[in-house]
Amino acid sequence: MSDLRSTRDEKVLSTYLLLLLWAHLSHHAHTKAVLRRTTEDLLHGPTGAGVATAEGVTLKRSKRGWMWNQFFLLEEYTGSDYQYVGKLHSDQDRGDGTVKYILNGDGAGSLFLIDENSGDIHATKRLDREEKAYYTLRAQAVNKKTGWPLEPESEFIIKIHDINDNEPKFSKDVYTASVPEMSDVGTSVIQVTATDADDATYGNSAKVVYSILQGQPYFSVEPDTGIIRTALSNMNRESRENYQVVIQAKDMAGQMGGLSGTTTVSITLWDVNDNPPRFPQGVYQFSAPESTEVGSPVGKIKATDADVGKNAEMDYSIIGGDGIDVFDIVTDTDSQEGVITVKKVLRKKKMYVLKVQVENIHLDPRFLSKGPFKDTATVKITVEDVDEPPNFERPSYVMEVKEDAPIGSIIGSVSATDPDASRSPVRYSIDRRTEMHWLFNVHAGNGSIFTLEALDREEHSWHNISVVATEFNPKQSSRVPVYIRVLDINDNAPTFADVYETFVCENAKDGQRIQTVSAMDADEPVGGHKFFFSLAPEASVKANFSVRDNRDNTAGILTRRSGFNRLQQSSYLVPVVISDGDYPMQSSTNTLTVHVCACDRDGNMKACSAEALLRSAGLSTGALVAILLCVIILLMIVVLFAALRRQKKKEPLIISKEDVRDNVVSYNDEGGGEEDTQAFDIGTLRNPEAIEDNKQRRDIVPESLYPPVRRAPVTSRENTDVRDFISQRLQDNDADPTAPPYDSLATYAYEGNGSVAESLSSLGSATTEGDHDYNYLTDWGPRFRKLADMYGGEDSDRES
Repeated sequence: MSDLRSTRDEKVLSTYLLLLLWAHLSHHAHTKAVLRRTTEDLLHGPTGAGVATAEGVTLKRSKRGWMWNQFFLLEEYTGSDYQYVGKLHSDQDRGDGTVKYILNGDGAGSLFLIDENSGDIHATKRLDREEKAYYTLRAQAVNKKTGWPLEPESEFIIKIHDINDNEPKFSKDVYTASVPEMSDVGTSVIQVTATDADDATYGNSAKVVYSILQGQPYFSVEPDTGIIRTALSNMNRESRENYQVVIQAKDMAGQMGGLSGTTTVSITLWDVNDNPPRFPQGVYQFSAPESTEVGSPVGKIKATDADVGKNAEMDYSIIGGDGIDVFDIVTDTDSQEGVITVKKVLRKKKMYVLKVQVENIHLDPRFLSKGPFKDTATVKITVEDVDEPPNFERPSYVMEVKEDAPIGSIIGSVSATDPDASRSPVRYSIDRRTEMHWLFNVHAGNGSIFTLEALDREEHSWHNISVVATEFNPKQSSRVPVYIRVLDINDNAPTFADVYETFVCENAKDGQRIQTVSAMDADEPVGGHKFFFSLAPEASVKANFSVRDNRDNTAGILTRRSGFNRLQQSSYLVPVVISDGDYPMQSSTNTLTVHVCACDRDGNMKACSAEALLRSAGLSTGALVAILLCVIILLMIVVLFAALRRQKKKEPLIISKEDVRDNVVSYNDEGGGEEDTQAFDIGTLRNPEAIEDNKQRRDIVPESLYPPVRRAPVTSRENTDVRDFISQRLQDNDADPTAPPYDSLATYAYEGNGSVAESLSSLGSATTEGDHDYNYLTDWGPRFRKLADMYGGEDSDRES
């Protein structure tokens, strides 16, 4: 573009300055940043002023024009019309309407519009510099008819001029800070910072100045940095601890009309040790009974200190007085109190005087001039006389007695005395709550403890009892624990350590070891157990087995012959004598059971008695009983479960004889004839209309599985011949495919006793089959043809 001009009034001076700058730079060769050559000749070949060279070539000089590549636009425009930005103009524009101006880049077509004929640029919206400070656009002039560019595309910037439309904002709404009390003037407390979103490079819109609105005269703020400092000396935390300071930040360098923002700073004075501890009173008085135990507290004293925290931590000590060896004082770190405790028993004096000192632990050298950071007080303690219970010489007693000691043997004594001046006599007794078996007693006068029963160490090796000492007047008592140990004597014989049972092969050889046994003894000799094993003398004659003592409290059981006969004797009992090595020597005879079993050449057991097999498998009698009980319980559970399942089954088809009616339950049921109304409801025959046609029989398949059979209408009425009804029912059932077999149907011509036809059932004639002749059935007509075929051909069936 050869000429970009702005017509805004406030930019006229800038335009003149740029023109002067162009005139100066046109004499230099390197002016490409502000001068550009038009490309009209290159694009369209226009004619210009030509210069002829020596070679006769005519050079054309391109027109040069200056370019102003920035527009300026104020932000926050409030007018109703579009805001005018500037005007684009090309030297190729002759004013004949053939040039068209095109605008591209940031916001082209939306924020910025260009008049394609005149080149005027307008902003369509109010712009905010804080959102976007400048816009880069590209402009080009083209031929309106051909669309060819008249000049190369040029780039320019629309820069948004800042206005003071943002107030300073602090980084925090509320600041918190602290400073030591008694600080010097000018001590830095905290720095607050406010920022302004306006352009700091243009004017004073972002130039912030700080001032204090609240908090004077205690604090001040530096205008440029925002550093808050103390403004008064000797600010005492004990007088005032918290301060609220309000700081203002104002732009435009604090000038009138600038925008401002405020923040609050909460400042706390933190404590320093500038106050010594002081006792509120000079003399303290306490009293303590003479029976006060060592370590028990007597009283508490507390000094006051205006400081807090570690600056108020104090240490108490006893620095003088006649009770310096009897009492002690410790500091309670939580309450900062001095607790006076008893150091020795209080029985020698009626009053003690102590001199107690308190001092700060953490001192500040800056304030030592204010005086000593310690104080003293006098403490008087009066010892009160009390009636105390008797005191035993020892806190506990340990005594020993042998378990074979005779009844009434004295095993030891206890002693207690009355600490009071009266020296009352003491009576001794045993607290029977600790000794309910009455094995021991104590002499009431001298405290001697003696036995009442014989003792057994194996039952109880220790007895813990309490002896009570009681004054006669007043009745004050105390108790002491007595631990009595029962010493062991050798009064128990050793026995097998387990129930030993083993087996031996029939083909065992002489001297083969079949079992190793060990022993146990309830006694506990001082040197440890020493057992001796041997075969019982009565079994030594013709013995089948021998015992070898291993000298390590075990013994091996060996065979004493070769070969055993399981059929002659299946088991042997081996008596083993076990003796201990203590005095007096104790011994016992224990029996080892040996089962004879058949074995192979390698000694593997092949056949043995059932008891021996179970024993060898490691199953004891108790284990077998437990297994049998478990099996019985499981069987009972299964039977109970099956019974419950059976009860949950559906109701049987036939419940009682009353429900049978015309169904056959027993094949040998004869009935009682027509007068027998229990087996058959004769009323049904006499009144067929009362029959429920849809009532399903209980001895046939449901009709839903087969198509129903259409029955002929029953024309019988009251007094209708029974034979006609039976004939009709017989015909219906013969044609019914769902009818059950004939031998399960009640015969409709069924008579009972007294009938002319008698019984037609063959169930009762199974034993006298040869005595019956059924040929007469052929004479009864077609109704009994099937029966005649079944029974009439008996002879032919036999022959076949």
